[in-house]
Order: sequence, then structure tokens, then C-alpha cells
Amino acid sequence: MNPSQHKMPLYEALLNLKKEESYSFHVPGHKFGTVFSESGKELFQSILEVDATEIAGLDDLHAAKGVIKEAQELASQFFESDDTYFLVNGTTSGILAAVLSVCRPGDTVIVQRNCHKSILHGLELAGAQPVFLMPDYEKDTGRYSGVNAEIINEALKQHSEASAVFLTYPDYFGRVFDMKRVCEVVHNYHIPVVVDEAHGVHFKLGLPFPPSAIDLGGDLIIQSAHKMAPAMTMASYLHVKGEKIDQSRLNYYLQVFQSSSPSYPLMASLDLARHYLASFTQADKSNLLTYIDGLRKVWAEASSYWGLLPGGYLDDPLKLTLEARGGLSGFQVAEVLEAHHLYPELATEKQVLLTIGLTPNMNLHKLHERLEEVNCQLKKQLKNATISVDQPLFPKFQTLDIDYAEMSLRSSEFVEWRYAANRICAEAVIPYPPGIPFILKGERVSKEQVNGVNALLRQGASFQNVHVERGIWVF
Repeated sequence: MNPSQHKMPLYEALLNLKKEESYSFHVPGHKFGTVFSESGKELFQSILEVDATEIAGLDDLHAAKGVIKEAQELASQFFESDDTYFLVNGTTSGILAAVLSVCRPGDTVIVQRNCHKSILHGLELAGAQPVFLMPDYEKDTGRYSGVNAEIINEALKQHSEASAVFLTYPDYFGRVFDMKRVCEVVHNYHIPVVVDEAHGVHFKLGLPFPPSAIDLGGDLIIQSAHKMAPAMTMASYLHVKGEKIDQSRLNYYLQVFQSSSPSYPLMASLDLARHYLASFTQADKSNLLTYIDGLRKVWAEASSYWGLLPGGYLDDPLKLTLEARGGLSGFQVAEVLEAHHLYPELATEKQVLLTIGLTPNMNLHKLHERLEEVNCQLKKQLKNATISVDQPLFPKFQTLDIDYAEMSLRSSEFVEWRYAANRICAEAVIPYPPGIPFILKGERVSKEQVNGVNALLRQGASFQNVHVERGIWVF
């Protein structure tokens, strides 16, 4: 560990402020926790005591010159980026800033279709012209997770005017692809690769974790420190590598999309998360891998109503995927798990995703006992209750049926699902989690997509759409 990585400049500055027993004549209004509801004061007190603002000695995120600048430089040093920025409005804010920094109105961009909704929101704000690339279906994952250099090269041959390529690495389930080769192909066209690496902040720890896009040629990489590393929710990093990013535009849009009153506890948690990762030893890794092996064994042997997908060199070992069996859906399995206070990350029609922390944090014997209870309840569930619906067949390359500029001029109407086929979707239809659109805004809705949404609703899927059980907004 580099000796400088032992430092935690922002966190230490907040601790010093706490020790000073200062009097606050500034915002926030809780005055370091002295003004607060008694109902929550005991729980919140320790955080409120360091929930400060841009006073002397604490720097300013939007013009960092002191402890925030030092904390960001330590993060950049650890991740081996050229520059690293702290994000307090989640990876979403970093993705929006990234998109606007590399896109101008009318620009053509190549976008992995199964991307997070925030990329689409950024493209809409930028007025870009996306060309969606559909990854290959992989039998061993049961998902569309195959991205390769040949597909990217074909897309760029057809759209040599493209100004950027947007990729997701890893996918929500921890699956990666040959990012190095993909970046080499993209860079042949002298354009940047923007990578949503929300679930890969820990990849910098090395094998058996996949390599980070920072080391594989990515130009602008955004990571959710709160997803797989121990940072607070909404705390993320944005990394720049190389010279293909206009950082004056990036800095501007980071101010546009981030709060002018950034949370100091969130920023301090980024300082601490970097320190945690930098302090992670080979012994820590060995203990973790032993724990994961034990955890996988417990889950694999617990029930015949799911199988555990094998992990390989393309898979993050901190992600475990259960494949529902016995006529049950992933939603049904997840529902029973939650009834026994075992909370998975997400469920799909056929799979349930479990995420593991970087430090062993549960008793495997107690987990085994609880999973026995889960198995008993699953036996009582109705079998063959899941009506399997084929995935819609998406074209390899796809553009929107009407562009964002035209959509902004049109009026939309709400229709029942039975009337939605062949209409242009006026809102992205988004199962959440994972927040990946099933139907794109601006895309003509197919009958297969209507059937798919209705099937997901019957199986208990959640959507980030109001009244989605009734219908959809269309043009």
C-alpha cells in the first residue's frame, strides 16, 4: 500500500471540526445536530455532527483547492486515472455529465441497448441521435450480455460519423467482456469510450475480479462506490483517462447536474471507501474468497427450486445468480426470500441476483437454517405458475422511430396496453431494478413487448412508471 493512501484528508478535516465544538451561524439548519426531531436524534446524531458545508478548512467540491482536492487526488492515484471526481448525486449525475460533455445536438452515438436509463436521459438532454447496439444472447448466462469488438466495429463502419460509444461494464449481474479489444477498435475511429462501470468499483483489487475499464482503454468511467464498496448511497466516482475528454465541458456539466450544496458525509464516505480499497490486503482477499466458496455452497445445496449459475473469468465473484426451477419464477423465489428477511438485489422472470460485500458479514450456519425454511415454503408455492414469454427479438442495430427533437414537439396520450402496439412510446418502460428500459422512448411498440410487459406485471415485477399496470403514454 502506498503510504499516502493511509491519508483520509476530508474525513480527518470533518473529525477535527467535530472536536472543535464550534458554534454554527451557517446552514444546514440542524446546527450539527443540536436542532433535530427527538424521534430521530439518537440515530442521526453522529452523522449530523459532521454534516457541514463549505466553511473555512472544508474546501468546495465545485472549486476544490484543499482537502477535497487532496482526497480526489488520492482516489485518482489509487484507481490510476488521470483525474477523479467525487459525485454526490449518484452515478446518474456522472453519466448525465459524461453524455453532455461528449455529445452535441444532432451527434450520432453508439449505445449498448441494455444500458441504464440515465444514459438515455442524457442522450435526450443532449439532443443526440443514438444507434442502439444489441449484445449477443449468451446461453451460459441466459441474458443478452455478449459485447464484442466485431459488433462495435460493424456499428462504427455503418456510422463513421459517431462521436462516442457508450458501454455498460460489467452488466448488473457482474458479467464483463473484452473491453480492451473493444476500446482499441473504438479508438481507431478517434472517438471516446464512455463506460458505465457502476458495479465495478472493486475491480481495482485485481484477480479474481475482472479488470477495470480504467486499465483497459476507457476514456470516461463512472463507478458507484456505494454499490460494491463501502460508501454511502449516492456516493460515486467519475474517472478520466487519456486526452479524448474535454474536461472544461465535463467540469461545467458536473456543476449542472450536481447539488450546489454537496453532502460532506457522502464525500467523506468516498474518501473512506478509497482508503478501504487501498488497505485491502491479500489476506483480506483470501478470507473473502474462502467465505464466497462457503456462501456459494450453502446457496447451491439449499433448495431444488433454484440452481446457482457457475462463475467464470468473465464474472464478478461478488455476484451470485440463482436460476429459478420447478415451475417457479425468479419473482416468486425472491418474494419467499424476502418473507424470511433475506433481501436479494433483484429478480427477473427466471433469475435472482445476490450481491456479496467485500468483508465476510454473516453466519453461514444461520443462513443455512433460514434457507431450509425458505425451501419448505417454496414447496407450498403453486408450480407451473409462470407463463414463459419469449423475449422480443431486437435488431442488431436500431435507431429511434422519431428523434428526441421531434418528440419534444409532439403531444402524448395515455392508452391501455391493448391499444399500444404499433404506437410510438412516449416514455421509457423501465423494470426496476435494474433500471434498464424494456421499451425505449421513441421506439415503436411491438406486440411482443406488450405481451412481455403484461407477463412481467403478472409475475410481480416492479416498474418505474406511474399506472404501468393500466397502460402507457404514446405519441
